[in-house]
Amino acid sequence: MIRLGIALAALACSAGIALGHGKSVSYSTITLAPNRAHVELRLSALDATMTGLDPWNDADALARWAAERLVIAPCTASTPRSGPPHDGNIVIAWDVACAGPPATITSRLFADQAPSHIHFARVTMPDGRVAERVLTEGDRAWTLTQATAPAHGSSFVDYVALGVEHIRTGWDHLAFVLALVLLAGSLSEVATIVSAFTLAHSVTLAAAVFGIVRPPPAAVEALIGFSIALVAFENAWLLAGRDRASAVVASALLVMAAIAMPGAVGSVTLLGLALFTACHLGLLAQSTRPARLRALVAFAFGLIHGFAFAGVLAQMDLPRARLVPALVGFNVGVELGQLAIVAVAWTALLAVERVAPGGRRRVAEVGSAAVCGLGLYWFVTRL
Repeated sequence: MIRLGIALAALACSAGIALGHGKSVSYSTITLAPNRAHVELRLSALDATMTGLDPWNDADALARWAAERLVIAPCTASTPRSGPPHDGNIVIAWDVACAGPPATITSRLFADQAPSHIHFARVTMPDGRVAERVLTEGDRAWTLTQATAPAHGSSFVDYVALGVEHIRTGWDHLAFVLALVLLAGSLSEVATIVSAFTLAHSVTLAAAVFGIVRPPPAAVEALIGFSIALVAFENAWLLAGRDRASAVVASALLVMAAIAMPGAVGSVTLLGLALFTACHLGLLAQSTRPARLRALVAFAFGLIHGFAFAGVLAQMDLPRARLVPALVGFNVGVELGQLAIVAVAWTALLAVERVAPGGRRRVAEVGSAAVCGLGLYWFVTRL
């Protein structure tokens, strides 16, 4: 046990920052004319600090940096203009004069600082038609065939791939799904839980993208951390025999958080989470079939996760005709990525049990403790 403690302490000391769902994303709106174009670029002020420039004090230098890395050819850029950050974002604008019709759009934004950066370029043609393209590390250039006909905007398949990538690097969402799978007793239980989560986040993903409901992103991210911690705590609590005192302590800690550290999530909401935790664990303590309650919790928290999934698409402001295929493709990609992760995790758990009978319970105990700690970290830091 002493050796194990030393090893765990060393591992903790060598750990890097526990990253959550946030991604490096930027957006541009480009209005084309036969021999010129107007560019407006929106990027995160937090991302901008990766360049070594201060978004408040180095606005002109940051604007030049951006104009050099979002290039329309064959064109020459004018002096870019930038204002101070607003709502966490910086807007940079400039015009370009072209020797002929604009032919290509190339993004090398954050190529050195964040290679996984995603840039959404939206082009408005002289006749009013709109097309958009997702530019990534593997596909940085968008070729335009004519000034009046942009070549191949992002397709349904492109949005499917974006959804897969989104869930693959969305560590908080993966942690939540894995916490649910750790204690599942059968494949049908896994299917029920994943289906409930999928249905819920599909609903709020669509609601957010269509602008029906758009809650504050910071609150959504904090509540996702809470959902991870609660489900992982629930795992350990069920394995330990449903001790009522632990449920009371968990709820009391949330009440203390509501009093001591209101932030992205208001005190009233934190008190509501405390009440929810107490009631949910109280129901579980009396339930002979906890799997049903766990599926309902997966649905409830899936509604919150859906708002986070929507963050990438909601800011693109796509025309309605382009929004539906983008939304469906992105959602399909998220589901495919999620199912792949669940299949691998479930197969691994079964393999552990075959090799070492009883080993799956130990994996569930240790895994739930680790995921609970990670969820608490995200909850507190985002709060």
